[in-house]
Amino acid sequence: MDANVWMEFLKQNWLVILIALIVLFAVLNLVKTLVKWLIAAVIVAALLIYSGISMDEISKVVTNVRNEAVDTVRTEALHMMVKEAKDAKYESNDDGTYTVSSSNIEVTGQSGSDKVKVSFRGVPLGEWSVTEAVADYVQSAKDRSAAQ
Repeated sequence: MDANVWMEFLKQNWLVILIALIVLFAVLNLVKTLVKWLIAAVIVAALLIYSGISMDEISKVVTNVRNEAVDTVRTEALHMMVKEAKDAKYESNDDGTYTVSSSNIEVTGQSGSDKVKVSFRGVPLGEWSVTEAVADYVQSAKDRSAAQ
């Protein structure tokens, strides 16, 4: 949004914004529970909606933040795979599936499939395509299992 639009909005609605901020700070100082944060979120959302920011713009911001968080966790999981490959344990199941696990990562998949399910520190990260890092992690664990 244009800075001039924001300045004009602030000039026209400074009293409403001031009252909302006073109520917000009063709620944050008086209420000490989860309700406090729900009320604060409602006040902020009402102020944003009143200011003309659409729910689509808010949704885009939330989606961008979520995608960045998922990418960060995915990158961290891939780095952890590289670090923990030497300690990973490979288990082959009777139904043709396998599980590779280490202290932070668990990968489950079907033999011959190009998709695996990944969990990082107990949190499922969904189904991933088998990349070079994932394949190396699985193969390293498989080789260690065969050597024992």
